[in-house]
Formats: sequence, C-alpha cells, structure tokens
Amino acid sequence: MTKQSDPVLPADDAARTLARGLMAASHAALSYLDVETEAPGISRIAFGLDPDGSPMTLISSLAAHTAALRAHPACALLLGEPGAKGDPLTHPRLMVQARAEFIPVNAANRPVLRDHWLCHHPKAKLYIDFADFSLVRLVPVSALLNGGFGRAFRLSPEDLA
Repeated sequence: MTKQSDPVLPADDAARTLARGLMAASHAALSYLDVETEAPGISRIAFGLDPDGSPMTLISSLAAHTAALRAHPACALLLGEPGAKGDPLTHPRLMVQARAEFIPVNAANRPVLRDHWLCHHPKAKLYIDFADFSLVRLVPVSALLNGGFGRAFRLSPEDLA
C-alpha cells in the first residue's frame, strides 16, 4: 500500500494574498465549544482586524459564544462567501484556528482598539460602550485556505499578517 501525499500545499504568495483579502470581511462564522455540553456551536459575528492586522470581534456577554470562549478560548473562524452563481465549493474560503483573548476594559490599548473598530463598524457606536460588550482578539494558531476546487493551502499565523 502506498502512502497518499498530502493534497494541501504550503502557502505561496498568491495564497497569502487571497487569505489576507478574505480577512478584510466585516463578518465571519465563529466555531466554539458550548460550555455545558462541550458540543461544537457556530455563530455569525462582526469581524475586523486590529491596527496590527490581527483578527478581532466585538461580542456581548448575552451571546452564548462569549461564555464559551471564556471557558474554552480555542475557536475557529470561517471567512468567505459563495458567489451568486456556480457551485459554492468553487469559491474561496479561509478557516482560521484561533485563541480568543478578551481585551480588559481598562487595558491601555483598548481606546485605540475601540476607535479602530468604530472606523470600520460605525453602527457599533450605539452599543460598544455597554457593560456587556467586549472586544476580543482572535489570535491565529493556523489556517487552511481553500482557494477553489483543487487549491488548498496551509497557512501559518505569519502568513496571515
């Protein structure tokens, strides 16, 4: 029996560029482990990049994924939307495995992160300062880019920066 080679390629410049383009999204799907059942859950979240290009979100403590991320910081993001035509599996998408880091309300960099978030999500001005909302950095651990049929690439956190 012969060993099959890994069909997932190492990142190249084109893959890095495509992945960074997908990370310019304003929303993402977030996967997490439920606090009570430890079963996977998924939620649509507001998404953005901090001034250094690291993924982040703004979430309410009323959302189930907030308690889940506090208990189990390991999570995953899915970025990319299918186009209007054709097979959805032919459109690029990026899965980022990450670790959630909540930004304390008294953190020295929170005002800069808050203002940056509002530049890209101006409607959040209505609720960003509510006590139940937290900015959360989603620190990449690894990523898998599917650039379309037969075009899969492994990416490191450095490839996404």
